[in-house]
Amino acid sequence: QVQLVESGGGLVQAGGSLTLSCAASGRTFSTYAMGWFRQAPGKEREFVATISGSGRTTYYTDSVKGRFTISRDNAKNTVYLHMNSLKPEDTAVYYCAARGLPTATIKDRYDYWGQGTQVTVSS
Repeated sequence: QVQLVESGGGLVQAGGSLTLSCAASGRTFSTYAMGWFRQAPGKEREFVATISGSGRTTYYTDSVKGRFTISRDNAKNTVYLHMNSLKPEDTAVYYCAARGLPTATIKDRYDYWGQGTQVTVSS
């Protein structure tokens, strides 16, 4: 069982930056691939980024490539999403998720979810 708690959301102007954190419980964090997803009002939850247990492999959705970076610190049981050059269309509730290895971009393949953190980008 893994419990996930996101933090770091907030209100930011377009072009600004935010870093989201997701703290995980348990002693086997490095055996889980981690993902970030987001859900805007009235839309489906969509994939944003994922990272392998070792941190060596990452994947991003096209709309965030070059702007967002996913990373993890296995010693701290934490995964991060560094978001730069934010746009109003990035506004959403951001969720972190965990699954046994390997990585995946499909939300139904994740077993554990956090409660979400709101990111609002003003124009």
